[in-house]
Amino acid sequence: MIVSESAMQVEETDAEPGDGTDAPDSPEVEDVATRQVVEFRLGEDYCAVDIDEVDSIVEIKKVTRIPRTPDSIDGVMDLRGETTAIINPRTFLGIEGDAPERHEQNILVLDRPDDKQKIGIRVDEVLEVATYPEDKIDTDEDLSDLDTRGIEQKVSRGIIRKPNGDGLDLVVWVDIDAIIDQLK
Repeated sequence: MIVSESAMQVEETDAEPGDGTDAPDSPEVEDVATRQVVEFRLGEDYCAVDIDEVDSIVEIKKVTRIPRTPDSIDGVMDLRGETTAIINPRTFLGIEGDAPERHEQNILVLDRPDDKQKIGIRVDEVLEVATYPEDKIDTDEDLSDLDTRGIEQKVSRGIIRKPNGDGLDLVVWVDIDAIIDQLK
């Protein structure tokens, strides 16, 4: 927003603060609906989840594989004395390529009060917490022309159009509930 120098000057009056005479009528600022997300990287893809769904971000520790579980479940790990199931979202989103070494990855521990056990998702790198206006997010209705596994398997809430210096990056807005429902 650009404000002229004259607009920054305050005129002294004998009016009391809050009596309606201390400021000229100003146009109401329209609230723009926004979403705050945690952005992360999986391979070359950028993804995000709602910040309200994340309890904490931790470094990956020893993960114990559980026999006869789907490939999308890496196993379990001890997190502050609590057994935490670790999900690998790459299988749901069709992320190609090998994951980096485990010591380079992070776990987004989810905040899901109805779960009987803590759940975390394995990510290659946590990038940032960002806020986007909802008009920069294309939802399911807008995605019929995109051919991605996340859209096909209905584990994406939409695509965030993130401005960068050269144009736009597309960030997959992951639906954690849909991923967990497919594990049941």
